[in-house]
Amino acid sequence: MKRRIPALLLALLTVLAGSLISPAWACGCGAMVPDEASRIGVDREASVVRWDGRSEEIVMRFTVGGDARRAAWIMPVPGRATVGLGDAGLFPALTELTRPVHRTRTYFWPRDTDWPFADDRDRLVGAAPPGAAPSVGVVGRERLGDFDVARLTATDPDALRTWLESNGFKLPDRLAAELKPYVDQKWEYVAVRLAPRDQGRPLSGELDPLRIRFDSTRLVYPMRLSRLARTPQSLGLFVLAGHRMEPASAIGGAAPEVTFAGRITPTGPLAALTGGKPVFLTAIDQRFPDPSRIDGDHELRATAEDTPYQRAVYRYEVLTVGGVPVWLLTVAGALLTVAAGTALLIRHRHRHRRRAGSA
Repeated sequence: MKRRIPALLLALLTVLAGSLISPAWACGCGAMVPDEASRIGVDREASVVRWDGRSEEIVMRFTVGGDARRAAWIMPVPGRATVGLGDAGLFPALTELTRPVHRTRTYFWPRDTDWPFADDRDRLVGAAPPGAAPSVGVVGRERLGDFDVARLTATDPDALRTWLESNGFKLPDRLAAELKPYVDQKWEYVAVRLAPRDQGRPLSGELDPLRIRFDSTRLVYPMRLSRLARTPQSLGLFVLAGHRMEPASAIGGAAPEVTFAGRITPTGPLAALTGGKPVFLTAIDQRFPDPSRIDGDHELRATAEDTPYQRAVYRYEVLTVGGVPVWLLTVAGALLTVAAGTALLIRHRHRHRRRAGSA
């Protein structure tokens, strides 16, 4: 048995090492591919989607970790795309707009956190009522900050993989297979090489947001490539459109949850994205416990009604008047009433006895 322990430990370390140099990590709307023998993980992805019925604009920001000094990110898009740097101010502005409201609810009788049972009265409870034409064509390439961006067309997934690899993008075989449905639909691709200008610095922390715009008469958020992920995924979307929007289906994940819905008048960086016109904002969260079950891209549609919604965090506290618990006033009042009634009854009986004695 003692001889088997080192062998088991060695096998375990081998498995762990293999998981650290996994060649591809999926993220919300694309595939992140590091250099060989290095690792990269998307710790968080935030996306803003603006759709006006004719065109779609996606601004996304990644927070990454790992030891990779170079990586590629591939995103399929349904039409010819333009790419630029996004405004980082979008995300704090939207977080502030969709923040839960704080409200107070009162109750009558004291609970175990109230006097006389306890002194601590702070309790927060939350409520919550993404010839032949050449097989690969380069339609644009530009340098944006730390990003080397290529915009491609492709009619053959193998040719797409060959072109990407010849330009520094090493793709796994599984990813080429997952790209085939997009090729069949004649989608195009945005291929981004994440290469910091400081070549010795690994990719880590919050990256500059990217802005991608393309024509589309339907609101679609590419998610199919996330099925390659080996760990649970989560999606957070801020959708700006004419109406409240919802996913047409769960596409293999948990039921999408709306965390905010309401019409807003944009200011600051939001106004630059929407042209300053009033717009309906829908914030959607969704979890994918088993990414391999993802069976398509998110298509979002308008809901039957533009019902507003905002999460609330309730503070529960005992009902008071002038700082005095109402239950205490009520009990005291009841005791005084009983005492007064008892005193009147005693007085009445005393008088009756006196009259009876004098007679």
